[in-house]
Formats: sequence, C-alpha cells, structure tokens
Amino acid sequence: MFQNLFNTIENISEISVSEKRKEVLQPLVNYIQDKVDTNEEIRLNFICTHNSRRSHLSQIWAQTMAFQFGIRNVFCYSGGTEATAMFRKVGETLVNQGFEIQQLSENENPVYAIKFSDNEPPIIGFSKTYFDAFNPKTNFGAIMTCNNADEGCPMVFGAEARFPIKYDDPKAFDGTEIMNEKYTECSLQIASEMCFVFAQINK
Repeated sequence: MFQNLFNTIENISEISVSEKRKEVLQPLVNYIQDKVDTNEEIRLNFICTHNSRRSHLSQIWAQTMAFQFGIRNVFCYSGGTEATAMFRKVGETLVNQGFEIQQLSENENPVYAIKFSDNEPPIIGFSKTYFDAFNPKTNFGAIMTCNNADEGCPMVFGAEARFPIKYDDPKAFDGTEIMNEKYTECSLQIASEMCFVFAQINK
C-alpha cells in the first residue's frame, strides 16, 4: 500500500464510529462474514443518485479496506439511478489522502484508474447506472448511500441483500469556502466506517 495512504488509514483507525452508526453497519458486517464463512465471493454495489460522489468514495474505500484487512475475494462496484460523471473533487480528495489516480479518457464522463497499491489492480471509476453491464447482475449486496437512491429504487434486481448506509451529500458545499473541508470530511467518515466493517471480519 502507498505510504501516504497507509498513514491516512492509521489516522482513520483512530476515528470513533458511533454506536448508532455501528448498528447501521452491522447487517453489512454480517453479510460479509457469512460470505467469508462459506468461502463465497463478496460483491458489493454502492448506489447513490448520480454515481458521482458518495457511491464512488464508498466503493473505493471499501475495496481498499478489504485489502488492508486481508479479506479476499471482495469486489466492489458503484452505480447510480442515473449516470453523470465522477465529480473531480472526489478524485482530488482521494489523491490528497494517498491514492494515485490516472485519467484514462477525455469526455463528459471520464474513466479513472484509482490505485491504492503498486501491485494491486486499479479500481475503475466512472459514472454509470447501478444496472450497467459493468456491474454484477446477481449475487451482490446493494448498499444505498443516499436517501434518493434508497427511496427511488424499491427493488434492486439481482441483489441478495440491501443495506441503507447513508451519507450527507458534500455537493451541498460545492463552490463554498468550506468545500475542500467537507469533501475531506465525507471521505474520512466513509473510510472510517468501511474500516470498522472490515476490521470486524474473522478470516
């Protein structure tokens, strides 16, 4: 793992997760633990409205924490109820926290390769619908990261389980003086909670 990212995770591990949030996260812990116990692949699809901010942050931190805690056969995805683009500030925030990001295309919805380690395959980031062909069709857990997606998708076809784990949208602070602070805060909250989830898993 990259040293700067490792340092960030060291700091994240000291962020306390409230008892209320632990209750929200526990069903996801149980789902992952059941998969580990039965030696099954773990597919997690993080879903929000536009697949531009929270769902990408959740996908990337979950994949990174699975690696950090040595949980194998974890494959993380993200999607939206509609496709837009991965917001650039998300990438900037992750780079500041130790990830390496390469932009692979130049268009309205760029594709990014996000790396957390020299030798691990990159996470591919671009905006897509949750039912896009890039994402799994069956045997996955659907994590709803915002109210709009949770309420707008009464059914996520193919999902084995559904987990409402919602985060405040940093978009509310776009263009303000505290924009950078709020994106950092959102990323660290998601990271600390994904850290909590994967730290609970018995291999």
